[in-house]
Amino acid sequence: MLEELKPHIQELRERLIKSIATLFVAFIVCFIYWEPILAWIKQPLEDSLSASSQVIAYKMGEQFFVAMIVAFFAALMVSLPVIFYQIWSFIAPGLYDNEKKLVVPFVVSASFMFTLGAAFAYYIVFPYGFTYLVNFGGDAVTAMISIGEYLGFFLKLIFGFGVSFELPVLAFFLGVLGLITDRTLTDFFKYAVLLIFIFAAMLTPPDVLTQFLMAVPLVALYGLSIIIVRVVNPYKSPDADEDEEEEAGETAERA
Repeated sequence: MLEELKPHIQELRERLIKSIATLFVAFIVCFIYWEPILAWIKQPLEDSLSASSQVIAYKMGEQFFVAMIVAFFAALMVSLPVIFYQIWSFIAPGLYDNEKKLVVPFVVSASFMFTLGAAFAYYIVFPYGFTYLVNFGGDAVTAMISIGEYLGFFLKLIFGFGVSFELPVLAFFLGVLGLITDRTLTDFFKYAVLLIFIFAAMLTPPDVLTQFLMAVPLVALYGLSIIIVRVVNPYKSPDADEDEEEEAGETAERA
Protein backbone atom coordinates (compact mmCIF):
# COMPACT_ATOMS: atom_id res chain seq x y z
CA MET A 1 0.00 0.00 0.00
CA LEU A 2 2.75 2.44 0.97
CA GLU A 3 4.71 1.62 -2.19
CA GLU A 4 1.64 2.43 -4.29
CA LEU A 5 1.14 5.75 -2.48
CA LYS A 6 4.76 6.90 -2.80
CA PRO A 7 4.42 8.33 -6.36
CA HIS A 8 1.30 10.27 -5.31
CA ILE A 9 2.97 11.58 -2.17
CA GLN A 10 6.02 12.62 -4.21
CA GLU A 11 3.79 14.37 -6.74
CA LEU A 12 1.89 16.16 -3.95
CA ARG A 13 5.19 17.22 -2.38
CA GLU A 14 6.43 18.73 -5.65
CA ARG A 15 3.18 20.62 -6.20
CA LEU A 16 3.26 21.98 -2.66
CA ILE A 17 6.88 23.09 -3.02
CA LYS A 18 6.12 24.97 -6.25
CA SER A 19 3.05 26.63 -4.68
CA ILE A 20 4.94 27.63 -1.52
CA ALA A 21 7.91 28.92 -3.53
CA THR A 22 5.62 31.09 -5.64
CA LEU A 23 3.87 32.35 -2.52
CA PHE A 24 7.20 33.13 -0.84
CA VAL A 25 8.52 35.17 -3.77
CA ALA A 26 5.22 37.06 -4.03
CA PHE A 27 5.31 37.67 -0.26
CA ILE A 28 8.75 39.31 -0.46
CA VAL A 29 7.57 41.65 -3.20
CA CYS A 30 4.29 42.47 -1.47
CA PHE A 31 6.02 43.12 1.85
CA ILE A 32 8.01 45.89 0.18
CA TYR A 33 4.74 47.56 -0.85
CA TRP A 34 2.64 46.69 2.20
CA GLU A 35 1.77 50.32 3.01
CA PRO A 36 -0.12 51.14 -0.24
CA ILE A 37 -1.80 47.73 -0.03
CA LEU A 38 -2.91 48.49 3.54
CA ALA A 39 -4.18 51.88 2.42
CA TRP A 40 -6.38 50.13 -0.14
CA ILE A 41 -7.62 47.68 2.50
CA LYS A 42 -8.48 50.48 4.94
CA GLN A 43 -10.30 52.63 2.38
CA PRO A 44 -13.82 51.17 2.90
CA LEU A 45 -13.48 51.61 6.66
CA GLU A 46 -12.10 55.15 6.47
CA ASP A 47 -14.93 56.16 4.17
CA SER A 48 -17.35 55.09 6.91
CA LEU A 49 -15.61 56.80 9.85
CA SER A 50 -16.76 60.09 11.31
CA ALA A 51 -14.34 62.96 11.83
CA SER A 52 -13.79 62.01 15.49
CA SER A 53 -13.14 58.32 14.81
CA GLN A 54 -9.73 56.76 14.12
CA VAL A 55 -8.01 53.55 13.09
CA ILE A 56 -5.48 52.70 15.81
CA ALA A 57 -2.91 50.09 16.86
CA TYR A 58 -3.09 49.43 20.59
CA LYS A 59 -0.89 46.32 20.93
CA MET A 60 2.91 46.21 21.01
CA GLY A 61 4.24 45.33 17.56
CA GLU A 62 0.76 45.31 16.02
CA GLN A 63 1.94 47.37 13.04
CA PHE A 64 4.60 44.78 12.18
CA PHE A 65 2.18 41.85 12.33
CA VAL A 66 -0.32 43.83 10.28
CA ALA A 67 2.35 44.38 7.63
CA MET A 68 3.10 40.65 7.57
CA ILE A 69 -0.58 39.71 7.23
CA VAL A 70 -1.18 42.31 4.53
CA ALA A 71 1.82 41.06 2.53
CA PHE A 72 0.68 37.45 2.88
CA PHE A 73 -2.86 38.31 1.80
CA ALA A 74 -1.63 40.16 -1.29
CA ALA A 75 0.85 37.38 -2.10
CA LEU A 76 -1.88 34.76 -1.87
CA MET A 77 -4.12 36.72 -4.21
CA VAL A 78 -1.28 37.11 -6.73
CA SER A 79 -0.33 33.43 -6.45
CA LEU A 80 -3.84 32.04 -6.94
CA PRO A 81 -3.42 31.17 -10.67
CA VAL A 82 -0.25 29.19 -9.91
CA ILE A 83 -1.87 27.45 -6.93
CA PHE A 84 -4.94 26.52 -8.98
CA TYR A 85 -2.67 25.22 -11.74
CA GLN A 86 -0.76 23.03 -9.26
CA ILE A 87 -4.03 21.66 -7.87
CA TRP A 88 -5.20 20.75 -11.36
CA SER A 89 -1.84 19.24 -12.27
CA PHE A 90 -2.01 17.02 -9.20
CA ILE A 91 -5.42 15.56 -10.08
CA ALA A 92 -4.84 15.51 -13.86
CA PRO A 93 -3.21 12.03 -14.02
CA GLY A 94 -6.52 10.51 -12.92
CA LEU A 95 -8.50 12.23 -15.67
CA TYR A 96 -9.24 11.37 -19.29
CA ASP A 97 -7.33 13.18 -22.04
CA ASN A 98 -10.28 15.42 -22.93
CA GLU A 99 -10.64 16.38 -19.25
CA LYS A 100 -6.94 17.21 -18.91
CA LYS A 101 -7.35 19.87 -21.60
CA LEU A 102 -9.57 21.87 -19.23
CA VAL A 103 -6.58 23.08 -17.21
CA VAL A 104 -6.59 26.59 -18.73
CA PRO A 105 -10.37 27.09 -18.34
CA PHE A 106 -10.10 25.84 -14.75
CA VAL A 107 -7.24 28.17 -13.80
CA VAL A 108 -8.77 31.20 -15.52
CA SER A 109 -12.33 30.66 -14.29
CA ALA A 110 -11.33 29.78 -10.72
CA SER A 111 -9.05 32.84 -10.45
CA PHE A 112 -11.68 35.10 -12.05
CA MET A 113 -14.54 33.93 -9.82
CA PHE A 114 -12.47 34.29 -6.65
CA THR A 115 -11.49 37.81 -7.68
CA LEU A 116 -15.10 38.60 -8.58
CA GLY A 117 -16.27 37.45 -5.16
CA ALA A 118 -13.61 39.52 -3.41
CA ALA A 119 -14.49 42.57 -5.53
CA PHE A 120 -18.20 42.14 -4.76
CA ALA A 121 -17.39 42.12 -1.03
CA TYR A 122 -15.10 45.15 -1.29
CA TYR A 123 -17.20 47.40 -3.51
CA ILE A 124 -20.77 46.34 -2.64
CA VAL A 125 -20.93 44.76 0.80
CA PHE A 126 -18.27 46.70 2.72
CA PRO A 127 -19.63 50.23 2.12
CA TYR A 128 -23.05 49.27 3.53
CA GLY A 129 -21.84 46.95 6.26
CA PHE A 130 -19.09 49.18 7.64
CA THR A 131 -21.24 52.30 7.55
CA TYR A 132 -23.90 50.54 9.62
CA LEU A 133 -21.49 49.01 12.13
CA VAL A 134 -19.23 52.01 12.64
CA ASN A 135 -21.98 54.61 12.92
CA PHE A 136 -24.43 52.55 14.97
CA GLY A 137 -25.35 54.51 18.08
CA GLY A 138 -24.65 57.90 16.52
CA ASP A 139 -22.76 60.33 18.78
CA ALA A 140 -23.16 58.14 21.85
CA VAL A 141 -19.93 56.27 21.07
CA THR A 142 -16.74 57.34 19.31
CA ALA A 143 -15.32 54.54 17.19
CA MET A 144 -11.64 53.68 17.72
CA ILE A 145 -11.03 50.72 15.41
CA SER A 146 -8.07 48.39 15.99
CA ILE A 147 -6.26 47.85 12.70
CA GLY A 148 -5.50 44.25 13.65
CA GLU A 149 -9.12 43.39 14.41
CA TYR A 150 -10.30 45.19 11.30
CA LEU A 151 -7.79 43.34 9.14
CA GLY A 152 -8.94 39.97 10.48
CA PHE A 153 -12.58 40.91 9.83
CA PHE A 154 -11.72 42.19 6.34
CA LEU A 155 -9.84 39.04 5.33
CA LYS A 156 -12.55 36.74 6.68
CA LEU A 157 -15.14 38.41 4.47
CA ILE A 158 -12.89 38.70 1.43
CA PHE A 159 -11.95 35.02 1.46
CA GLY A 160 -15.48 34.00 2.40
CA PHE A 161 -16.91 35.75 -0.64
CA GLY A 162 -14.04 34.62 -2.86
CA VAL A 163 -14.46 30.95 -1.97
CA SER A 164 -18.27 31.19 -2.19
CA PHE A 165 -18.10 32.53 -5.74
CA GLU A 166 -16.21 29.38 -6.77
CA LEU A 167 -19.50 27.46 -6.63
CA PRO A 168 -20.27 27.60 -10.40
CA VAL A 169 -16.69 26.56 -11.23
CA LEU A 170 -16.87 23.62 -8.83
CA ALA A 171 -20.28 22.61 -10.18
CA PHE A 172 -19.03 22.76 -13.78
CA PHE A 173 -16.06 20.48 -13.21
CA LEU A 174 -18.00 18.05 -11.04
CA GLY A 175 -20.56 17.91 -13.83
CA VAL A 176 -17.88 17.33 -16.48
CA LEU A 177 -16.46 14.50 -14.38
CA GLY A 178 -19.93 12.99 -14.13
CA LEU A 179 -20.08 13.23 -10.34
CA ILE A 180 -23.25 15.35 -10.24
CA THR A 181 -26.21 16.15 -12.51
CA ASP A 182 -28.59 19.09 -12.56
CA ARG A 183 -31.10 16.96 -10.68
CA THR A 184 -28.57 16.46 -7.88
CA LEU A 185 -28.40 20.20 -7.35
CA THR A 186 -32.13 20.73 -7.88
CA ASP A 187 -33.08 18.13 -5.26
CA PHE A 188 -30.66 19.73 -2.79
CA PHE A 189 -31.81 23.30 -3.49
CA LYS A 190 -33.98 23.89 -0.40
CA TYR A 191 -31.23 22.58 1.87
CA ALA A 192 -28.64 24.66 0.02
CA VAL A 193 -30.65 27.85 0.60
CA LEU A 194 -30.83 27.11 4.33
CA LEU A 195 -27.09 26.38 4.52
CA ILE A 196 -26.29 29.54 2.53
CA PHE A 197 -28.22 31.76 4.94
CA ILE A 198 -26.61 30.06 7.94
CA PHE A 199 -23.18 30.52 6.34
CA ALA A 200 -23.94 34.19 5.61
CA ALA A 201 -25.13 34.79 9.18
CA MET A 202 -21.93 33.26 10.58
CA LEU A 203 -19.59 35.14 8.27
CA THR A 204 -21.10 38.61 8.03
CA PRO A 205 -21.88 41.30 10.63
CA PRO A 206 -25.12 40.92 12.61
CA ASP A 207 -27.16 43.32 10.48
CA VAL A 208 -29.71 41.75 8.14
CA LEU A 209 -28.75 43.87 5.11
CA THR A 210 -25.17 42.58 4.99
CA GLN A 211 -26.34 39.00 5.45
CA PHE A 212 -28.71 39.34 2.52
CA LEU A 213 -25.98 40.97 0.42
CA MET A 214 -24.02 37.74 0.81
CA ALA A 215 -26.82 35.17 0.82
CA VAL A 216 -28.78 36.42 -2.21
CA PRO A 217 -25.81 36.33 -4.66
CA LEU A 218 -24.92 32.84 -3.38
CA VAL A 219 -28.45 31.59 -4.03
CA ALA A 220 -28.22 33.12 -7.52
CA LEU A 221 -24.86 31.41 -8.06
CA TYR A 222 -26.40 28.12 -6.97
CA GLY A 223 -29.13 28.61 -9.56
CA LEU A 224 -26.46 29.38 -12.16
CA SER A 225 -24.66 26.19 -11.16
CA ILE A 226 -27.83 24.18 -11.88
CA ILE A 227 -28.02 25.69 -15.37
CA ILE A 228 -24.31 25.00 -16.00
CA VAL A 229 -24.56 21.36 -14.93
CA ARG A 230 -27.74 20.95 -16.99
CA VAL A 231 -25.67 21.87 -20.04
CA VAL A 232 -22.57 19.75 -19.31
CA ASN A 233 -24.17 16.72 -17.61
CA PRO A 234 -27.99 16.71 -17.68
CA TYR A 235 -29.93 14.13 -15.73
CA LYS A 236 -31.15 11.19 -17.77
CA SER A 237 -33.94 8.99 -16.46
CA PRO A 238 -33.57 5.19 -16.64
CA ASP A 239 -36.37 5.12 -19.23
CA ALA A 240 -34.43 7.51 -21.44
CA ASP A 241 -31.34 5.30 -21.20
CA GLU A 242 -33.39 2.25 -22.21
CA ASP A 243 -34.87 4.12 -25.18
CA GLU A 244 -31.37 5.14 -26.31
CA GLU A 245 -30.17 1.53 -26.05
CA GLU A 246 -33.17 0.29 -28.05
CA GLU A 247 -32.60 2.92 -30.74
CA ALA A 248 -28.93 1.98 -30.91
CA GLY A 249 -29.85 -1.69 -31.22
CA GLU A 250 -32.37 -1.00 -34.00
CA THR A 251 -29.81 1.10 -35.85
CA ALA A 252 -27.27 -1.71 -35.58
CA GLU A 253 -29.77 -4.26 -36.89
CA ARG A 254 -30.63 -2.09 -39.90
CA ALA A 255 -26.94 -1.66 -40.65
